[in-house]
Amino acid sequence: MLDQAPDGKPFYLSTLRNKAGMEVSVMDWGATLLSCRVPMKDGSLRETLLGCPSPTDYPQQNVYLGASVGRYANRIANGRLLHNDEVTRLEINSPPHQLHGGPEGFDKRRWHILSQDEQSVLYALDSPEGDQGFPGALQVTAHYQLTEDNRLRIVYQAIVDKLCPVNLTNHAYFNLDSEAGDIRHHQLQIFADSYLPVDSTGVPPAGLRSVTDTSFDFRTAKSIARDFLSDTCQQAVKGYDHAFLLQAKGDLSHPAAKLWSRDGQLEMRVYTTAPALQFYSGNYLEGTPAREQGIYHDHHGLALESQFLPDSPNHPEWPQPDCWLGPGEKYESVTEYQFIAQ
Repeated sequence: MLDQAPDGKPFYLSTLRNKAGMEVSVMDWGATLLSCRVPMKDGSLRETLLGCPSPTDYPQQNVYLGASVGRYANRIANGRLLHNDEVTRLEINSPPHQLHGGPEGFDKRRWHILSQDEQSVLYALDSPEGDQGFPGALQVTAHYQLTEDNRLRIVYQAIVDKLCPVNLTNHAYFNLDSEAGDIRHHQLQIFADSYLPVDSTGVPPAGLRSVTDTSFDFRTAKSIARDFLSDTCQQAVKGYDHAFLLQAKGDLSHPAAKLWSRDGQLEMRVYTTAPALQFYSGNYLEGTPAREQGIYHDHHGLALESQFLPDSPNHPEWPQPDCWLGPGEKYESVTEYQFIAQ
């Protein structure tokens, strides 16, 4: 049947609404964010997310549109974990590395609804021992909440029964324009003093660098196009696909980033407890099924993914909290996307 997921059961969609008129749609397959429509000053609703025409298209696309990704978001170099001289081999899906939790990551699972109401839905997923090569069993929840001040709040929590690195995020692609086009015309500000250079496979060959006097300096808002592909670090991955170590690590009272539509009529502010933000300029979106216009092209959307720095399990020297979660501890990552019509 056309309305069935890969497990042979129907997709289950939930729509959240607030009194301001904002609407958010989510799906149990991959705990996926499908749509986020924001009320504008002229009374219209503006779609801010890339999305597929139908739920059945989501398992077919490979760019993680709106999905909850884990156990470990971003790349783990060579699919190898090293901790206390013990090596764990993970399943590979972005040779030679593991990306976003492996070939059968959390984006490709049926999450279970624990509770829902008009403005929230709580999903849960169990990940067994050895899942995608990771040690121990993990239990995770994803809580989507829509507030009255037009914030989409996403809370990931997890517990484990063996020591394991955990790094969960949502891979939403944003485009704040009234008609989805090239996001390089958006203005972006990222409150970060350093970023992590990567090689052509997306893995950091060395450590953090200062953003000063580089194309990665977004401390003052600028158009994404201004310095796009202006250096070899970007050229290696066709644009921006880099992690920024945030100034306000773990502080939800200060924004991690701000984004403005081309027409200046919509602003999005990002708040997170995560130490880093991955800015991805949609460099490999070409051919992805689009909600309205056939297919998306490269740079039709951008991601601002809250997370640990990539390959963090193998770099305890980096200045951020420990990404290894042990029994008796609880992982929690909170991210808010607030939308402000101008």
